[in-house]
Amino acid sequence: MSSSAPSSAEQLRAQFAAQGYLRFPFAPEIARWAEAARGAGVSTLSDPAHAHWWRHRRTWFVGVDALPNDPEGIVPGGPPFSGAAIDFIRRDLGFTGAWHRAQVSACFPGYPLQDDDESEVQHRFRLTRDAAHVDGLHGEGPERRRHMREFHAFILGLPLTDATADAAPLVVWAGSHIIMQEVFAKAFAGVPPGQWGDVDVTQGYQAARKRVFAECPRIALPARPGEATLVHCFTLHGVAPWGEHASASPQGRMIAYFRPEMTDRISWLG
Repeated sequence: MSSSAPSSAEQLRAQFAAQGYLRFPFAPEIARWAEAARGAGVSTLSDPAHAHWWRHRRTWFVGVDALPNDPEGIVPGGPPFSGAAIDFIRRDLGFTGAWHRAQVSACFPGYPLQDDDESEVQHRFRLTRDAAHVDGLHGEGPERRRHMREFHAFILGLPLTDATADAAPLVVWAGSHIIMQEVFAKAFAGVPPGQWGDVDVTQGYQAARKRVFAECPRIALPARPGEATLVHCFTLHGVAPWGEHASASPQGRMIAYFRPEMTDRISWLG
């Protein structure tokens, strides 16, 4: 958030509802947590158990569930998991669940180099549209038909390393969550929640994504340790390519992402 950004709880709720993301400024509690989590995050890059997470010719480490935090969000030997962003999630989003093991997402110079199994169309979309997506949607089968398989409450990004603003930052399309939420509400209308994953949402999703590109501003959200970024579960988002003059720590541009799943799918859709 900039110095002119809303600061009251009511204003923050309104801002999140309108634009589908929030930026939280530096908080000492988050900085201490990030410092403790950095070592654990870095160790995952060379851990053979996580070697399968390297993508795009080792310019992106996906690192799903790789951070060894506990259900309270605390990393081994680290401080409490607290700060303004955490307070907002608990107080204003009503999140009371356990914190899953966070994703450790690290990008490096050259991202994204083209993988051998990646088509020209897929690679071009990653380069020109930041591989924009809604979390939880899986592309399945030879035609990559889209099905919602994961129902996240939100996406919380906590940077673990320093990097310049053009070092493959997270990007979002402001307001896109409203368009996407309408698509899923229509697709799942009359379908029992337990069967939502069986619904093919490809056509509606692709049409909505085109509309988002045409109507919603693309916003880059670079951040540094101690800062936090909160993204609505329906917000279209992606990762920008590594800039020509970008730089970061030797461990890359590393961010811990928390995306806890919701068991109440009706609340998720609402």
